[in-house]
Amino acid sequence: MAVREVLVAPDPRLKAKAKPVGKVDDAVRALMDDMVETMYAAKGIGLAAPQIGVSKRIVVMDLAREGEPAEPRKFVDPEIVWASEETVPCEEGCLSVPDQYAEVERPKQVRVRYRDENDKVQEIDCDGLLAVCIQHEMDHLKGVLFVDHLSALKRSMILRKVQKAQRLKAAE
Repeated sequence: MAVREVLVAPDPRLKAKAKPVGKVDDAVRALMDDMVETMYAAKGIGLAAPQIGVSKRIVVMDLAREGEPAEPRKFVDPEIVWASEETVPCEEGCLSVPDQYAEVERPKQVRVRYRDENDKVQEIDCDGLLAVCIQHEMDHLKGVLFVDHLSALKRSMILRKVQKAQRLKAAE
């Protein structure tokens, strides 16, 4: 397992659509293990393969709270097969848009079909933080960042802050 570098906006690789994986094999499992380790190292709760420069439809997440045992979840080729009409606002952040947060409106509940790490097709009903997180991570698979759900002005302000912070970090 290895910690990978997390891409930061406006890296163009974050805007590319990820390709389907198909069969889950040992190489895919190793990648998912790296993703989980990278997510934990970055203190995140979710990570999509495009965020580490891998254009594959893979998402990992762990919503366990501090002090609780780790519960990593792994999703290959996830797709939303149902979404509620009711939406909820939720403050979101992103490892690829560091230290920036904004409220995003998303469906309150979703049903997701995916392949697990053993290549079995699964379905899961999601609500609460799980619903928000899976939708956020699946957006990455379409080349969409949470800031793309905001007004052009708000998005521009956030991305300028990120770029400024990256310049300052590089100058250190």
